[in-house]
Amino acid sequence: MMKISIFGSGAWGTAISLLLRDNGHEVTMWSKFEQEAQTLRESRENPLLQGVGIPVDIDIISDIDDAARGAGVAVIAVPSYAVRETAEALRGKLEGGCVVVCMSKGIEKDTSSLFYGILKDAFGVGMPVALVSGPTHAEEVARRIPTACVAASEDIAIAERVQSLLMNDYYRVYTSTDVIGVGLGAALKNVVALSAGVCDGLGYGDNTTAMLMTRGLAEMAELCVRMGGRKETIAGLAGLGDLIVTCMSRHSRNRRAGVLIGKGRPVQDAMREVGAVVEGYYAAAAAHGLSEAMGVDMPICLEAYRVLFEGKSPQKAMKELMGRSKKSEHSTGEETWVIR
Repeated sequence: MMKISIFGSGAWGTAISLLLRDNGHEVTMWSKFEQEAQTLRESRENPLLQGVGIPVDIDIISDIDDAARGAGVAVIAVPSYAVRETAEALRGKLEGGCVVVCMSKGIEKDTSSLFYGILKDAFGVGMPVALVSGPTHAEEVARRIPTACVAASEDIAIAERVQSLLMNDYYRVYTSTDVIGVGLGAALKNVVALSAGVCDGLGYGDNTTAMLMTRGLAEMAELCVRMGGRKETIAGLAGLGDLIVTCMSRHSRNRRAGVLIGKGRPVQDAMREVGAVVEGYYAAAAAHGLSEAMGVDMPICLEAYRVLFEGKSPQKAMKELMGRSKKSEHSTGEETWVIR
């Protein structure tokens, strides 16, 4: 048993706290806000996970120094916009040998930086860092529904340590060294899911959703390879798996926000109505920046950006997507998918 601190007390932070407690560890969950921490301590239930109790042996605190002290593993599970802020707040507070595990999904909006790089920069070369991603809705993990994900680190030994830490009879973990592919898949699937929701809100059908998912996956893979990641990662749990669950599930905040936008709600009103962070909103801006910087044509992500940030109508965006010039589905000589 070791002390593990979860930084983030939303639905995902709570679900991971429950998972690690099930695995026999001493768990502390940190909230940035004392009032939120107090409410969780008293109610022993996260309002985002109604009906799921938080055992009394999970400590819930708002003092980041106390949360960091003695932790053998620090799990970052905050919204994407708070990853850098949280990492910087933890700099110098974690003890040597502590493993930092990022379970937040996204790309930093203003810099288009991937979280693995942000954490490596924040903590330096001496502190191990890993990413965990995949089709993992908090609502289901918290209820111990069978789930699988990927733990990724440039050092496979670190990925294997995280695999052993998290894995149990309802949470299966695979390993990877492709931190670029796992990080990109975690973020870009949210843009496609939000777009699929928009199309549902517009009254389009399953054909449209399947088109967006498939061509969105192709955009994700092309950017991944251009940035040095592996295409097979996008064909796996951190790409295709997460894309399917985020586009199709009733739990998906990105899809729900998209549906509201497709029905005519202003973007910011839709974000507020969902009632939790819609990561696809931030990821759309980051994806747009990356596609321009890397010279990758990503028409679905581009139109999502224009709808979300430039006020373009969803109907016009779809018309322009459908009216693009003719092309082959696969580029000549393009490497094949490798699925293991």
